[in-house]
Amino acid sequence: MAQLEAQKKLKIILENYFVGMKAPVAWCTSAGPAEILRALGFEVYFPENHGAMLGATRLAGKYIPKAHRAGFSGEICSYLTADIGAWLMKETPLTNAYGLKSIPKPDMIVFNTNQCREVAEWFNFYGREFNCPVVGIYPPRYLEDVSKSDIDNVVAQFKEVISVGENVLGKKLDPHELEKVVALSYEGTQLWKQVLDTARKKPSPLSFFDGTILMAPIVMLRGTKICVDFYKETLSELEELAKTQQEDSNQLRLYWEGMPIWGRLRSMAQFFNDNNSVVVASTYCNSWIFDDFNPKNPLESMASAYTKIFINRGENTKLAYMEKMLNDFDIDGIIFHDAKTCFNNSNNRFGLPKRLKDSTRIDTLTIDGDLNDLRFFSDGQTQTKLETFLEQLKSKKRISV
Repeated sequence: MAQLEAQKKLKIILENYFVGMKAPVAWCTSAGPAEILRALGFEVYFPENHGAMLGATRLAGKYIPKAHRAGFSGEICSYLTADIGAWLMKETPLTNAYGLKSIPKPDMIVFNTNQCREVAEWFNFYGREFNCPVVGIYPPRYLEDVSKSDIDNVVAQFKEVISVGENVLGKKLDPHELEKVVALSYEGTQLWKQVLDTARKKPSPLSFFDGTILMAPIVMLRGTKICVDFYKETLSELEELAKTQQEDSNQLRLYWEGMPIWGRLRSMAQFFNDNNSVVVASTYCNSWIFDDFNPKNPLESMASAYTKIFINRGENTKLAYMEKMLNDFDIDGIIFHDAKTCFNNSNNRFGLPKRLKDSTRIDTLTIDGDLNDLRFFSDGQTQTKLETFLEQLKSKKRISV
């Protein structure tokens, strides 16, 4: 895909975000209650985004061993080990990218274990390093159905976040400001959904690999007008691009389940393009579609949205979700990424690929790798597996025509 004007603008947006970040600063997990923190008056920084930057710039391999030597296991999240390793070595890609000497100092740290249990240890490490308050949100996990008591549980924890934040800042949360921020988050997430839905078109104007870059504002700037405006422009460009493309009935349409392999985004995007195939949908990029946000009922709607995310659900709910996605995006094949250090986001380990194949007749492939630690990824082996899989899908497609 040719670079969009919106992608060029994204570089400026991210530079302004990092360079312009001033105290007070709150750290937050990527699917945590950033709306509360913004409404309180904090600027919000996301360590997971920094972890992804370390992976995408292929610096993670330099820093992960440092964290291992400091006592962090090689089996745990490589976002965590890359990020902490970089901190211990007093380095960051923000220096080369934006001239910043360090990651921003937190006045408060908040995490939500809805996506990952290990963020608790990760963020508490920094709480000790910076001697600042840390508030953890522990929602009920692996739910098939989300009950009112589940929501009430999370709302009570959100209120603790508010209380600690008010104490740090010495001022009360303005409920009208929270409503305003949640309204912007809702608008942004609906636009992000529309951006991803352009991939339903044939041919798709964007791929999963494009989405992993374009998703930055919905993670880092959720609840701001900057985010909303960015996705309005992005959506307009993608819709115009879709009008100019010619459909290729032989092109394979694929679904990616699991984390990106950040250090191989470009090469994998090129591989699929060279093999007349495109990854048009994923559960990963969709993790920041929050349909439940409601400014008229901010805390309860946030609790619902953040608890109902895909990774926090039971296997039956995940199966039903993916069945719908495969149908909506007219998928020919599914690629599961089994990330060695990311148990929470590797959804191939409890029989889901077979259940999907049985219910949809769509073929699946599991590839081994990791989000950041490329020692667990083999370029040659992965390419061979993918080439064989794509050829099988093409043969099946030819027979069905």
